[in-house]
Amino acid sequence: MIRTPRRWSVLAGSVTAAALVLTGCSAGGGESSDAKTITWLVDNTENTLTYAEKLAEDFHAANPDIKVEIETRPQGGDGDNIVKTKLATGDMADVFSYNTGSLFQQINPEQNLVPLTSEPFMDNVSESFKPVVTAGSEAYGVPVGTGSAGAVLYNKKVYQDLGLSVPKTWAEFMENSRKIKDAGVAPIIQTYQTTWTSQLFVLGDFANVAAANPAFAEDYTANKVKYSTDPAAIKGFEHQEEAFKAGLFNEDFASATYAQGLEKLVNGEGAQYPILSFALPEIKVSYPDQLNDLGLFPLPGDDASKNRLTVWLPGGVYLPKSTENVEEAKKFLAFIASKEGCASQTAAVGANGPYLVEDCTLPDDVPAAVKDMLPYFEDESKNSPALEFLSPVKGPALEQITVEVGSGIRSAKDGAALYDEDVKKQAQQLNLPGWN
Repeated sequence: MIRTPRRWSVLAGSVTAAALVLTGCSAGGGESSDAKTITWLVDNTENTLTYAEKLAEDFHAANPDIKVEIETRPQGGDGDNIVKTKLATGDMADVFSYNTGSLFQQINPEQNLVPLTSEPFMDNVSESFKPVVTAGSEAYGVPVGTGSAGAVLYNKKVYQDLGLSVPKTWAEFMENSRKIKDAGVAPIIQTYQTTWTSQLFVLGDFANVAAANPAFAEDYTANKVKYSTDPAAIKGFEHQEEAFKAGLFNEDFASATYAQGLEKLVNGEGAQYPILSFALPEIKVSYPDQLNDLGLFPLPGDDASKNRLTVWLPGGVYLPKSTENVEEAKKFLAFIASKEGCASQTAAVGANGPYLVEDCTLPDDVPAAVKDMLPYFEDESKNSPALEFLSPVKGPALEQITVEVGSGIRSAKDGAALYDEDVKKQAQQLNLPGWN
């Protein structure tokens, strides 16, 4: 077994807003007639639903007097708005899944959530995770899912057929992409109908930014550096613009969806997809026979000797103050933050990185792309958390801005400047020093 590191080498760190759909999924069979039902709000991706249903089923098997019913919400900005609205109106599910890091700070945790710091099950939670669900002096969430990365998933068969090597610099990435295009394959998959996927050129490049300026996150939070003026930070925007101008995207990039992007990748219609590695469990569910045809490499920067991976901490599961089922909800959170909870998730969708729950293990047969990723997690010098885990400053409009940059509507320079304005509003709402 591959054992998850006890602590990560990271800093102690889309769709319409329709009415919520009750999926009707709950732990089934054998419950007592007076079993209490609690609700769990999750996003509506197939991967999330698959592991959520399995966690609900296995928790109910261990706790026959409690059923867990799954509710869903959209991804992206629309889902964010639903979470904020339900918290504000006291209409939130008994437990809910949501982001960690900067977006977690935006849901007013001290006002809206039940603190979990003193709960015994928090002893199982990695110390690397707790800061990204902490506000003030209290921790409010447990991790669900595994750590992941913002990187490039690539089709190894295409690479092998063309005799390509994994690139360690942006110049090598562009050279590979031109060769792939000449072979009649879409070199870089983009899926702007699912707007959040457009952000990876910028967000996934942060390990390169941190390598160039280790103080960037601290200076960014203090409003001392900006994307539009920092020569390392603007490169993510510039790379997206360069790739578009070179005609390296799939022809239907503007209308393609995330699901279609995954299909293009596994079928070899597209060769490289800058995306979050949490796509891997979804691929396992939808394309199990092709899962190991995929590899992973970091979004490359300028210096091969500083080739680093940008890593994402998993999302959190939280308990709103509005719930009337506090004890039952805490039991469910305790199950999620346990070896049994990890095993349940692995059984449902596999594992696409290390768990941030103590003593959880990964199977030896993790996908090839996960094996590509793990060395970067294990060596502190080879990874950096994404900026959103190091700074509370993240503007809501980045996905729209990067769609424009990646579509040739807006230049990289203008996109970076617009994003600087976008984050300014959010930083001021958080009353951060240096932003007024």
